[in-house]
Amino acid sequence: MKLSQYGYDFSPELLAKYPAENRDESRLMVVNRKTGTIEHRVFKDILDYFEEQDLFVMNDTKVFPARLYGNKEKTGAEIEIFLLRELNRELRLWDVLVDPARKIRIGNKLFFGDDDVLGAEVIDNTTSRGRTLRFLYDGTYEEFKETLYRMGETPLPRWVREKVEPLDAERYQTIYADKEGAVVAPTAGMHFSKHLLKRMEIKGVERAFITLHAGLGNFRTVDVEDLSKHKMDSEQYFVSEEAAQSVNSAKKGGHRVVAVGTTVMRTLETVVSTNGMINANNGWTNKFIFCPYDFSVADAMVTNFQLPYSTQLMMVAAFGGYDTIMNAYKIAKEEEYRFGTYGDAMLIL
Repeated sequence: MKLSQYGYDFSPELLAKYPAENRDESRLMVVNRKTGTIEHRVFKDILDYFEEQDLFVMNDTKVFPARLYGNKEKTGAEIEIFLLRELNRELRLWDVLVDPARKIRIGNKLFFGDDDVLGAEVIDNTTSRGRTLRFLYDGTYEEFKETLYRMGETPLPRWVREKVEPLDAERYQTIYADKEGAVVAPTAGMHFSKHLLKRMEIKGVERAFITLHAGLGNFRTVDVEDLSKHKMDSEQYFVSEEAAQSVNSAKKGGHRVVAVGTTVMRTLETVVSTNGMINANNGWTNKFIFCPYDFSVADAMVTNFQLPYSTQLMMVAAFGGYDTIMNAYKIAKEEEYRFGTYGDAMLIL
């Protein structure tokens, strides 16, 4: 498969600027990969397709307020900082992106907030845009972290909406978000409401949680036609013994395993062994899944409608079948489904 095969006629009008009023009332396209048939439902109908002891695997990563605005010492130039990951808790070192990058050099100091309550010093250039900052703050680690996050803004992608609004703090997050560390939300999981999770319990449909801290690499442009030459950014994952046992028990019992989102699918395929069972583990994965690929764990997948040429679309096409998925996207446009982060959902059976 080549990069050019993952394009489709895309218009910005397809993008959802805002989430559905209720999480579980977004639209749901149900695609049967064996027959190619398509149904149009509402997301809360998803349980109609599953039985007792089927297992939904969800990503419980939590997005933190990663975007900060500050000023450069002396010149006062406005600087935007995007926190990527904490490198050292004691030294308060963070890996960040800086915009505009050309104005920032090693030794520069930056200040954030009223009265410059939080300062930082640039101590390393890690990439063309990346930097390592040492934050300067007199107080405990807990006070520093609270101050840092209070100043931060929800890292809603700019292509969704230029201006972040108060609703984004809640809606650019799953309701079961728990393990802090992501700068990109696992969007397929954002359709699940408390009411829907309760209905799952009542029906006996089970769920397990893994963690993959999604990073900005999810938005990195693929710039090679030969997909085998594309390198994914590494992302940190955690799969507990409990989660591994839940998945393996479901498979041994002949029950279906549902990957909620591409982050879950990548994680499951990272920790699967040759016998089709998964192992408890934690580490970093840069696994890139595209056609053709033999999936070992999940029997079904929940996903949003992905952007053209994205690695997420490539994975979805690998799971659902290239022709089936590209046809489904054609129909989604005709039926005016909403695409992207806050858009509608697809269930692939």
